[in-house]
Amino acid sequence: MSLDTARARALEIAIQLGSLGTITVSRFFGGAALLADGVQFAFVIKGSLYLRVNEESRPAFEALGAAPFSYAGRSKSVTVASYYEAPAEIVDDADELRNWAARSRQAALAALTRKPRPKRQRWG
Repeated sequence: MSLDTARARALEIAIQLGSLGTITVSRFFGGAALLADGVQFAFVIKGSLYLRVNEESRPAFEALGAAPFSYAGRSKSVTVASYYEAPAEIVDDADELRNWAARSRQAALAALTRKPRPKRQRWG
């Protein structure tokens, strides 16, 4: 799927999610990010929608058989556990999509307000 196709798909989803606030689409690596009021809560890559999760929402995704976003790194596969692929039954139902996206937006907002981890001390 090309960047233009990912952007078009993300724009379609953004229109469906308009009731969540101002949804914008921007470039995101090889796809397109969805942002609600400037906070990224989802992205589309290779035709799939990935939604932000947290410890509270992750089990609901896993119960539907959803998997986290992953890609092939230079030496190994990399898994991004904070974004899970949205199951087709959610993407195909506009009301469910809005509900799940609202929870993802909340997860993204909560991640912004978490206290930063202390920096590691460097030895040497």
